[in-house]
Order: sequence, then C-alpha cells, then structure tokens
Amino acid sequence: MRDLTALPKAHLHVHLESAVRWATLQEIGAANGVVVPEPDGPLGGFAAFFEQNNLVRDCLRTPDDFRRVAYEFCADEAAQGTRYAEVSFTAAAHGERLGDLDMPLAAVLDGLRAGRADFGVECRLILDHSRRRSVERAWSTLDLARRHDEVVAVGLAGDEAYPGDPFTEVFAAAREAGLHVVHHAGEAEGPASIRQALGDGRTERLGHGIRVLDDPDLVAEVRERGVPLEVCPSSNVMLGFAPSLAGHPLPRLRDAGLLVTVSTDIPAMTGVPLAGEYALVRDAFGYDDAVLAELARNGVTASFAPEPLKDRLHAEIDAWLH
Repeated sequence: MRDLTALPKAHLHVHLESAVRWATLQEIGAANGVVVPEPDGPLGGFAAFFEQNNLVRDCLRTPDDFRRVAYEFCADEAAQGTRYAEVSFTAAAHGERLGDLDMPLAAVLDGLRAGRADFGVECRLILDHSRRRSVERAWSTLDLARRHDEVVAVGLAGDEAYPGDPFTEVFAAAREAGLHVVHHAGEAEGPASIRQALGDGRTERLGHGIRVLDDPDLVAEVRERGVPLEVCPSSNVMLGFAPSLAGHPLPRLRDAGLLVTVSTDIPAMTGVPLAGEYALVRDAFGYDDAVLAELARNGVTASFAPEPLKDRLHAEIDAWLH
C-alpha cells in the first residue's frame, strides 16, 4: 500500500469555515472575547454541527483572522498531498455580519496567495450561499465573485428543504459572466433536488449527490452527462445521511458508472483530513491503489483547474501509482 499523503489530489468539496484548526479557533476566540472550549473529539449530528458553525462565525472578525485560517488551510492541505483545492467560503454572509462586504473575501484571498507561495497548493474559491437566505444576498455573492479571478464558481449550500428555484436568475447570470456553478444537492433530499440543480440551477457538479441512487433514470442521466459527484463519506456518516462507513453508497455509485470524487466537506468537525478520507475508503471497501488513483484522477478531471495543471496532476498520479 502506497503512502496516501503522497498521492497527488484535488480537493473539490471543503468548507473553509469547517476546516479551521481548533487551536487557532481558541486563539482567535480569546483575542475576540469568545470562549472556545477544549476539543471533545469528532462531532455527532446536526445540532453539534450547527453549534460549531455558529462558534466559528463568532470567532472570525478581523482581516487577520480570515487571512490566518486561509493560510493554515493551505499548510494543512499540503500535508495531505493536496495539489489543487476549490474551497467553499460564505463570503457575503461574513461581509454583511461585519459591515464590510469586501473585507472577508479580500483577506481570505491574501491568505491563500501566501499559502500557495509557501506550500505550493493551488487554491481557488467557490462562494456559496445558503438556500435559507435571501436572493438579494445571492446577488451580492455573485457580485463579489465577478470581481476576483481566484473565484471560480458560485453555488447553493445548506438545507435542501429550501428549493433552489428562487435563485435561477442569479445562476444564469453567473454562467453568462463566465463563472462555474456548483450546488449541494442530493444529500438530505432526493432526486427532485438533483433535477432542479441540474436543470434551472445550472450546476456542473453535484455537491454530495448520493441520493441519485434513489432513481435509476436519474442515475442514467447523470452518467450520460458525465456530471461529477463530490462524495464526502465521513461527513455523510456524521450527519446521518449514511448509516456507517461500511454502509456508505460510494461503491454503488462507482458500480453505476458515475464519476465519483472524494472530499472531506467538514474536516475539522469529522476529524478526518483528505488523505485520511482516502484511507477510510480503502479500508472500508477493500480498494487497492489503482482504485484510489482512479478516484484522485476523477477529482482532477472534475475540477475547474486550468488544463496544463490538470495534465501535470494526472502525470503525478500516474507516477505515484507506477
């Protein structure tokens, strides 16, 4: 078994706010008057997930806070063998909360640039927007995205019980502006959520997408269109969308001929970084190095990285395997 931290990887589905080191959160919290408790192991369930999200949001207040977590994200990803990442960030929500729409995004971009220089990880941003929030904020998100070349995509996240239909015009405008679109869909809700995302939602990948298996006709459509799935096994188990790692649908998604990629989603909350996610998949499903290399290639193929970078990463994956 080859070293999975040495396997070159693209990380496509990870939220910056859910990747913050706990020690960093404690230091930032102390500086900003927020009490951050001692870590108590991986979280369990939605209540703990939302509680920690609120805690992270309360701690992040200054440009240095945002810059630091972005820089440390690059360091942590480099240690996992990540060569390229598309990290999600809820820029407009932070900007509205702090009374400065531009500051959080500008500071995060500064941190990512410094991280790229020091650790060699190429990072781009996906600006996400909660389905529960206003269409006006979604337009603000799009406006921010248009102004920064390092932002490659925008998309919907959050509770799928809230439909994506009110945001149709926003994402049509995003595609017209040359931005990519990626929505969370098919995690908590089923085929109807995925169909909306693929149709009027204009998504190019499915964030999670594991509920596609509920509808054989939809499986065939997603396969024929070559829509990639951003599968996050540990997150799905922690949040109750899969009964266990052994019971996760990832093997069935692969067996159905779908383009499956592996990501972490919320690594600070699950306690599982990207190489660890690959290791869990290997051990749970008995995958050999050739399959793990296939999953890594899928991530590169599904990414929005420039073609020369994709070619280089494919060559590095082949070198790891052979």
